[in-house]
Amino acid sequence: MKSSDQNRTIEDFGEQWTRYTDNEGWYGSLELFQDMLGPLLSTSEIEGATVAEIGSGTGRIVSMLLAAGAARVVAIEPSEAFEVLVENVAKMNGGAEKVVPIRASGHDFETDLTLDFVFSIGVLHHIVEPGPVVRAAFDALAPGGRIFVWLYGREGNRGYLALTRPLRAITVRLPHPLLKVVVEIVYGLLAVYRQACRALPLPLRSYLEEVLWPMSPKNRRLVIYDQLNPAHAKYYREGEARSLLAEAGFEALRLHHRHGYSWSVIGTKPAA
Repeated sequence: MKSSDQNRTIEDFGEQWTRYTDNEGWYGSLELFQDMLGPLLSTSEIEGATVAEIGSGTGRIVSMLLAAGAARVVAIEPSEAFEVLVENVAKMNGGAEKVVPIRASGHDFETDLTLDFVFSIGVLHHIVEPGPVVRAAFDALAPGGRIFVWLYGREGNRGYLALTRPLRAITVRLPHPLLKVVVEIVYGLLAVYRQACRALPLPLRSYLEEVLWPMSPKNRRLVIYDQLNPAHAKYYREGEARSLLAEAGFEALRLHHRHGYSWSVIGTKPAA
C-alpha cells in the first residue's frame, strides 16, 4: 500500500505535468539523454530494443528513447498526467505504433512484452519505498536485460541541500501560484550564481553550464519547480545507489557520478 507521502507525491507530479506539458529543445533532446547515460550506456545500444520507462510523466524520456531507435517503449505513469502522456505520444514520430502507455505504479505494471531495458530517470528518488519498483523491473526484464536509473546524489550536494531543505519545507506546501513566485526568485538568484560560476570553480558549475543553461528559460524554471514541488525527495549516497539495484538481484553494477551531483547506475539481470 502506498504511504500518504507517496500518494501526495504522485498527486504533486500529476498536477505539475498537467501544467507543464511540452518537452521542447535541449530539454527533450537525444544529446541530453546521452549526457544522462554518461559512459554507462550509449544511445546506439538502444536501437531496436524493447524498453520500459517507469514514471513517464509527459513523455520526455519516451521521446528520447524513440529518437535513440527503440523498437517498442512501454511508458508507465500512475498520475493524472497519464492523459498528457497519451496525447504527447500521439504526436511523436512513430509514437502511435511503438509506444504502449500503461497507467500503473512502477511496482505493479504488467506487460506481455519481453524487455531488453528498463529505464527510471529522475523517479526512484521520489518513491518512498523504491525496492518493490526495482524488483518489478527485474521480473519484467529478459535474462541479460539491463536497468538504468538516475538518482539525486548526496555527494557533491552538501551546500545545495543546506540551502534547499529549509526552503522545501515551505515550498512543498505552497499552492501553484505562490510556488511560481518562489521559482522566479530562485531563478534570479541562480542566474547570479551562474555568472559567479563562470569566473570561479564553484559547486554545480558543470551542471549549470552543460545541462541547465542550454535549456530554454521556460524549462530552466520547470527544473527549479521540479526540485521544490514533490513531497518526497531522497538524495542517495553511492553505496545506497548501488544497494538499491543489488538487493533486487542485479549484477555487473556500474555507477557514474554525473556532473558531480547525481548518480547514474546500470545493472544486468543474470542470464538464465
